[in-house]
Amino acid sequence: MRRTYLSPEEVARVFMDAHRAGLADGLFLTSGVPGRPSRMTDRMLAAVELLRRREDFRGYVHLKLLPGAEPAQVDAAVRLASRVSVNLEAPGPAYVRALAREKDFAGDLLPNLERAGRLMLERRLAQMPSPFAAVGTTTQFVVGAAGEQDREILGVVTGLERRRLLHHAHFSAFQPVAGTPFEDRRPTPATRELRLYQAEHLVRQYGFGYEELVFGADGNLPLDDDPKTAWAFAHPERFPVEVSRAPYEILVRVPGIGPATARALVQSRRRAVIRWSGDLRAAGVDVSRAGWFLTLRARRLAGSPPARQLRLFAHGEHLTQAPFRTPVPPCAYR
Repeated sequence: MRRTYLSPEEVARVFMDAHRAGLADGLFLTSGVPGRPSRMTDRMLAAVELLRRREDFRGYVHLKLLPGAEPAQVDAAVRLASRVSVNLEAPGPAYVRALAREKDFAGDLLPNLERAGRLMLERRLAQMPSPFAAVGTTTQFVVGAAGEQDREILGVVTGLERRRLLHHAHFSAFQPVAGTPFEDRRPTPATRELRLYQAEHLVRQYGFGYEELVFGADGNLPLDDDPKTAWAFAHPERFPVEVSRAPYEILVRVPGIGPATARALVQSRRRAVIRWSGDLRAAGVDVSRAGWFLTLRARRLAGSPPARQLRLFAHGEHLTQAPFRTPVPPCAYR
């Protein structure tokens, strides 16, 4: 295919025209790699430099570094961008080589992501004067193309997050494309992508540990149950929970109760008495999922556990942006 690209001047002009017209608040800047990666990375950095220095744009800029970017370019990206990302693609060197032989997981991708994460963390901790905020680093994984396990992906992600080198990860279910080397490989179910988002959020926002996630014998997350429900079924000794007395840290582990709802329940108990399941529904509890795991004044709120099936909800705690092809977004999960 014929390929083309915008010059740094054109990127800055097109974006600022859209910004002044009220059509764009921020910029996500990425590129293919026509020629040497360092040369194209310099072009992207020059575009952001024009926005920051000449146009005095102080809003959100997300810069995706290309494979092969040099350390000095990583440093410049952190100085100029609000968010920097390096796509790891897979959880280890062998998997990355299977996807793209020209990419180097251990010698390039992971070191650059860790470097960007450390510099972003230093910016936030030092509270250095800056016209725009540093909001951390992200990465992305292609799920299912190279035979990797969910256990391996989440091990890499949660390890980086624990060291505060990664804000969050994106997951993209592999879909074969005709005319490519992987055209005959099986597509990855969108549900697997969703489960990875949910599990990552349990660790990052719900207080779960990576070692608490429930994986199947194949090293992947169960598809029939969301990760929190799978954990609850695996720990019957923890339930039921008395909703009128349980602290936040316990309530947030109940399927059907997200962080905002758990906080609201704890706060509301100081002012009012929870009398029946309708009060819980009004507070945001999904009683159909949570009832089996809860008691109210020592009486269980459901006579049987919830049906073990794919649970996708239209209302719930925020998780993350979902790829457009996901039928129900990961942000609709409690």
